[in-house]
Amino acid sequence: MKLTKIGTTSQDGGCPTLYETDSGDIVVQGYRLTDDEARRQLEDVLPDEEFVVVPRELLTRFAPKE
Repeated sequence: MKLTKIGTTSQDGGCPTLYETDSGDIVVQGYRLTDDEARRQLEDVLPDEEFVVVPRELLTRFAPKE
């Protein structure tokens, strides 16, 4: 899989960052959602799924519009 960096709102080159795969899917780099109360509210979680917190500004600035 090849990743292309779409954009970041990070000032120091870390996360959060959006990438696009060569098949058109979006990959999100961000901090893991570790808040236990918030994780209990998630539904239909599969064993291999993980959750990251994404700032709204990152999505509104860089997420594909189509």
